[in-house]
Amino acid sequence: MSRIRSLPPELVNQIAAGEVIERPASVVKELVENSLDAGARRVEIDIEQGGARLIRIRDDGGGIDADDLPLAVSSHATSKIASFDDLERVATLGFRGEALPSIASISRFALTSRARGTEAAWRIEVDGGRTREPMPAQHPQGTNVEVRDLFYNLPARRKFLRAERTEFGHIDELVKSIALARTAVEFRLSHNGKPVRLLHAARSEDDAARRVADVLGEDFPAQSLRIEQAGAGLRLHGWVGLPTASRSQADQQYFHVNGRLVRDRLVAHAVRQAYADVLFHGRHPAFVLFLELDPALVDVNVHPAKHEVRFREGRLVHDFLYRTLDDVLGGTRAGSATSVPAGPLPSAALPAAAPMPSYTAMPQRQGGLGLGVREPLADYAALFGEARALPQGSPASIAPVHETSAAAANREPEEVPPLGFALAQLHGIYVLAENAHGLILVDMHAAHERITYEKLKSAHDGVGIRSQLLLVPLTLAVSEREAAVVEDHAARFAELGFDVVRSGPQGVAVRRIPVLLDGADVAQLVRDVIADLATHGQSRRIEESGNELLATMACHGSVRANRRLGIPEMNALLREMEATERSGQCNHGRPTWVQLSVPELDRLFLRGR
Repeated sequence: MSRIRSLPPELVNQIAAGEVIERPASVVKELVENSLDAGARRVEIDIEQGGARLIRIRDDGGGIDADDLPLAVSSHATSKIASFDDLERVATLGFRGEALPSIASISRFALTSRARGTEAAWRIEVDGGRTREPMPAQHPQGTNVEVRDLFYNLPARRKFLRAERTEFGHIDELVKSIALARTAVEFRLSHNGKPVRLLHAARSEDDAARRVADVLGEDFPAQSLRIEQAGAGLRLHGWVGLPTASRSQADQQYFHVNGRLVRDRLVAHAVRQAYADVLFHGRHPAFVLFLELDPALVDVNVHPAKHEVRFREGRLVHDFLYRTLDDVLGGTRAGSATSVPAGPLPSAALPAAAPMPSYTAMPQRQGGLGLGVREPLADYAALFGEARALPQGSPASIAPVHETSAAAANREPEEVPPLGFALAQLHGIYVLAENAHGLILVDMHAAHERITYEKLKSAHDGVGIRSQLLLVPLTLAVSEREAAVVEDHAARFAELGFDVVRSGPQGVAVRRIPVLLDGADVAQLVRDVIADLATHGQSRRIEESGNELLATMACHGSVRANRRLGIPEMNALLREMEATERSGQCNHGRPTWVQLSVPELDRLFLRGR
C-alpha cells in the first residue's frame, strides 16, 4: 500500500500554477491585479515573444518592504486578508496569496520593489522555485516584476502555448478589459519593444468615454446607450450597444463585478433575455457594464483563476440586470436622442473619386422618384439587413395625418419632428422623409411590424394572462429535483398562467395552460421553465413563447411591400415610430430606419471636392 506523504513546496506551487496559470495572459492578469491592489496609477506592461520569453510589469504603487519580500514569494502569504470575516467581504482583486509563488515556480522570476517612504529598493530572485536572498537595488517607488522563460522547467506545458501572435492577442484583450474597469489608471503595453497601446488616465466622464472609444473603437460610444441605475443595494452603470450595432460574435462583452472582470451564466442569461425582443437571430450585443454591490453579497472564491463569482441573492441580481437593460432598450424610439440610426451607406455604396457615378432613367411611378442611382435597392436593403424583397400581403390601416410635404417644408427647424416629414415612397418598400439633419429612409414593413407588435403586447398585458383548463391533465416524468422545483415555485407558475402540481416523487401534472399557448409544445415548454427556475430562480420562456406568437401575428398584420401609401399615411407611420418603444428595430432585430445627413449626401455627390 502506498504511504501518504507531504509534497515538496516546489511541487505544491507547480500544481497550484496548473490551476492559476493557463497561459501568459494569466500571469499578466495576476501581476496587474497586484499592481492595482497596491494603488498604482500607472502600469507598464512589456511583453516579448507573446509572453513566453518575458513578461515585465512595472507600477508606481505602494511597493513592498524589504522584510516582506521572502514572504511575497511564499505560498499563501498575503496582506489582503487576515481573518474569515475578511474572506467573506473580499474587496481586492487578489487575495489567495498563491499567484507569485506559483508563477515563480515555473519561470525565472525577479521582483524589485521600493516601498513608499523608504530610501532604497530591494530585489529578490526565484529560479524554478529556488529563492535567493534579497539584495539592494535601484528602483523608484513601486514594483517591477520580471517573468522570464515561462514554463521552461515544464516542457510539456510549454508545448501547449499557441503562436506568439495568438498569445499576445490574449494579453492585449486582457489589458483592454482591465483598462475599461480602471479608467483612472494609465496603461502602457508594448510587444517586442514596440508600443502597442497607450491609455491615458481619465480625469472626467468625457475622458472615461474616450477610453471606451480607444478600446472598442470610435463607433461604440455613438452606437450605445449610457446606463446609470441603482436600487436594492445594487448599482449598474456603463454602456450597452444598440441592437442595430450587434455583432456576429460575443467579442465585445465586458461585465465587471466590483471592478473584477467575470464570466457568469446568470449575467449572460439576464442580458440575453433583455435583448431577446430586439436582436436578430445569431447576433450578439456589445456592452461594457459594471455592477457594484456589497462584497458580502458576492462570493469571488469559487474559481481558482477568479473568473466566476456566485451571488448570494442570484434572483435579485438577475431581475435587477434584466429589468434595467430591458427598460433602457425599451425606451429607445426611432428618432429619439437615445436612438441611433443604422448609419451612413456602406463603404461599397460610396462612389470613388473617379469616375463619376452613373445614373439611369427609371420609369415614373406614383409615389416614386423620377431618377435613381443604378441598382439602388441592393444598397438600401443592405442598410436594413434585408437583401430579399418583402412578401405580398393584405394592407393594414394607418391613421392619416393631414399634412403635405409642401406644408412641412415651410416649418421652422425646431418644429420639425425627429423623423421629419414624408417626401415619397421608393419601390413600394422604403419611405423617404426630410428632417432637420437630412434624409430619413424607413423600411415601412419593418417599422409597422414593430408598432403592431408593441400594441399587441400592450393589449395582451392589459387583460393579463388568461388560462384554460385542460380536459385531460398532462403528466410529465421528471427527476426528484425538478419535481421539488415545481413544488417550490407553484406560485410563479400560477403567475404565468399555468397550474402545475407535483403528482409524485418523480412526476408533475399540468392542469391549466395560457390560452395564448394553445397548440404549443407545452411539455417541452414546462421542462424548459423548470430548468430556468432551477438555475436562475426565474424564467421568461412562457412570455417569450407568447411573444413569438404575437410577433407572427404582427408580421402578418403589418403593411406589406408594394403597398402604396399616401403622404398622410407615411407621416402617420413616422409619428407612430417616434411614439413606440423599440421602434428602431423590427421584431427580428433589423433596423427600421437610417439617417443620411446632408454632409453624407454631399460626399455621395462629391460636393466640395
